Amino acid sequence: MYERILVAIDGSEPSEQALTEAIAVASLTKAQLRLLHVVDELSFVLGAGFGVAGAGYSEGYSRELVDTLQENGRLLLERAEKRVREAGLECTGLLRNSFDGALADQVVAQAKSWPASLIVLGSHGRRGMARLFLGSDAETILRMAPVPVLLVRKGQTS
Repeated sequence: MYERILVAIDGSEPSEQALTEAIAVASLTKAQLRLLHVVDELSFVLGAGFGVAGAGYSEGYSRELVDTLQENGRLLLERAEKRVREAGLECTGLLRNSFDGALADQVVAQAKSWPASLIVLGSHGRRGMARLFLGSDAETILRMAPVPVLLVRKGQTS
């Protein structure tokens, strides 16, 4: 049924729960997993005023922080890949950055190009004003996904 499962991870509790669910599904179907982490450099750069005179950050200092974000992303993927392999499953990790596009766009593009048969992702389950101001990558992925999406909300267990 599901042979290739794409899992978007970010290290949050809902993301960890989504990985647990993806491992459970893949164990049943003997699916291969692809773990995708998108480093949100763009938000940091825009928020820090990277390259803007008088923003309070030097370009070198900002570059170091962006490098740290990328390294943390690599470590997150390594830990997640280890979990998957310890469960006896095949997986690959993919590290991208937000300069390549919004998270939702990258998840959908990866689902098409890999090609995935299922997308699994965690959601914080924000509502009201929090969702309005923070947006909902999960909602965008649900609307645009070319394959079924398993959405794991914060606090849900299998």
